[in-house]
Amino acid sequence: MGQKPTAAPLRRSRPVSNSLGRFAGWMRANRLGLFCVAIVVGLGAGLGAVAFRYLIYGFTWLATGHDEFGQEGWVGSNHLPWLGIGFFVVIPVVGGLLYGPLISRFAKEARGHGVPEVMIAVAENGGRIRPQVTVVKALASALCIGTGGSVGREGPIVQIGAAMASGFGQWVRMPENRLRVLVACGAAGGISATFNAPITGVFFAVELILRELSVEAIFTIMLSSMVADVVARVFFGSAPFLTELPAGIELNHIANYLLVALLAAIAGLIGILFKNVLYKTEDLCDRVWGGRPDWARPAVGGIVLGLLLLAVPQLYGVGYPVMYAAFAGHYALWFLLLLAAGKMLACSLTIGIGGSGGVFAPSLFVGATSGMAFGLFVQHTIGTAVGHPALYAIVGMGAVFASAARAPLTALASTVEMTGDFTLTLPVMLAVAVGTTVSRGLSYGTIYTTKLLRRGIDIDRPTPSNAFADLTAADAMHRFAVPVDLTSPVGNNDRDLTGLLGPVTRIREPQALFANDSLAQALRQLVLYGRDGLPVIDTEVRSVQGWLTNQNVLRALSAYFADAQPGVAAGHQAAEWADPQAAVPEHDPHSQLDGYCIVEHTLASDSAAVGRTLGDLEWPDGHFAVSVLHNRRLIDADATLRLAAGDRVNVLTPKNGAQHNDSTAN
Repeated sequence: MGQKPTAAPLRRSRPVSNSLGRFAGWMRANRLGLFCVAIVVGLGAGLGAVAFRYLIYGFTWLATGHDEFGQEGWVGSNHLPWLGIGFFVVIPVVGGLLYGPLISRFAKEARGHGVPEVMIAVAENGGRIRPQVTVVKALASALCIGTGGSVGREGPIVQIGAAMASGFGQWVRMPENRLRVLVACGAAGGISATFNAPITGVFFAVELILRELSVEAIFTIMLSSMVADVVARVFFGSAPFLTELPAGIELNHIANYLLVALLAAIAGLIGILFKNVLYKTEDLCDRVWGGRPDWARPAVGGIVLGLLLLAVPQLYGVGYPVMYAAFAGHYALWFLLLLAAGKMLACSLTIGIGGSGGVFAPSLFVGATSGMAFGLFVQHTIGTAVGHPALYAIVGMGAVFASAARAPLTALASTVEMTGDFTLTLPVMLAVAVGTTVSRGLSYGTIYTTKLLRRGIDIDRPTPSNAFADLTAADAMHRFAVPVDLTSPVGNNDRDLTGLLGPVTRIREPQALFANDSLAQALRQLVLYGRDGLPVIDTEVRSVQGWLTNQNVLRALSAYFADAQPGVAAGHQAAEWADPQAAVPEHDPHSQLDGYCIVEHTLASDSAAVGRTLGDLEWPDGHFAVSVLHNRRLIDADATLRLAAGDRVNVLTPKNGAQHNDSTAN
């Protein structure tokens, strides 16, 4: 009787468990289920972004008595007035003592700017991110920023949203292809909610996180981004993120596009400089710190960061109020340049000592201040016809981020959505294009992917789909020394190959490949028709130029990946060649090699060819050895190959020659 009380709850729990299991199965298998999960992810990412922003405000208020640095009259801490300006040194150390052990103990991947960890999770780990990263990243980044870390909140929000999405997707046991999309949805939702910029969120997720295009993925990401933005608007309103811009900043004269292009080129160099400073600083911090405990690194490094903040207090925290002041023209040209250089150094130092925060906002800060300085310079030099200096600040903001991240669509959308001024679309479009081009031409790796490259991971490496599209059959084939002329008739030949190689095993009519066929098309043909390879003919069907086997394809792919130039974009779909039966007709009469067949000769032990090289054999006119199955490996018909018993020699032969050579042909 003592067992009865425990039996009833078990019986009641089974229907609930079964219902959850069926619901999770429906979400895994059904497209509508994926969209439902995307809505949940959008809600979670939006609420997570809101909570994270309030968390930053809370820690900043605890340290300073203000929500954000930059308010008028803000010097030191209202809560600790007795520290005076020494506050700028003490508070970063205290913050490091709090978030350093938190990261070291619970989630080391929460260190740094966060986006590379999401990128590698999608590219290499099937979208899997540990659930605890959500909480640890939120607390560590909020503490870091609130106590003076000169980093952005967008990178952490991306990692927080992505980790939430990954955790939920793993809970419902989503397959990897959908889990990767959900992680991108979480990243899009985070960006959308923090900037009130849903289009930026979509582009950020596609360009930087998912790195591939598909209709289902795009729609799903858009859904999450939209939902997250709606959630954020409830708390922060619907006004553009940068609301304190001066009036009349449109581009007045078409000649000013030349100045925009010049600024964009300079911004491209600044973006590369920012990336290099970031990782050089991190290397320096690694060398100085050596093998000492990671948990103490932020606190000790906080002393150096504090001294920098003491020199330039405007570098404290994210820095958006300082950007507003720059747009309003409150700073002189020399001080704007100091802010741009100082932000690069302060952000790099914050991350180098083990801090947690993003580089998105710092790149906008650097672009805005350097662009404003450029605007002031050309205005003083040329005159007011160049337009308002704030125009160049906005252009520089987009161009520096485009150069650093090489995400032109994200840079364009973020600049336009954050300002709410769509008249700036054309100059910003020009700027991000030039900035990205300069960055691609002068360096490999972005401010995000370089962190992965330093670990030996290159997510920008050439992918198989690139190789199959870029290479042709002519690139991979074994080229004949003398092409087989198809325009001249080949007469009967009295010489008998049977006496030279032995009996014919099989005769078949080859399906030919054109020299300019892509490797994807060639592979489909090889799967269907190329037991031992296929002939490659020129596009005018005048000659057989070579022979293509599976081994040739593999060698060409290996060479492609070894020799490919950096910067090949990743993420294209390989589904084009996934199903060879779906793309190749049963017989293509236009590519049939008329007048020829492939004859297989398996060498017996008493064959006259055994022990001789292919080059020693005297072939009848019009007969070409194309491949040999030697020691169970299909290899090219090399003249130096010494034949052995059991080898199968494949010979491209005129049909009438094959009929004449062996009456047992099948």
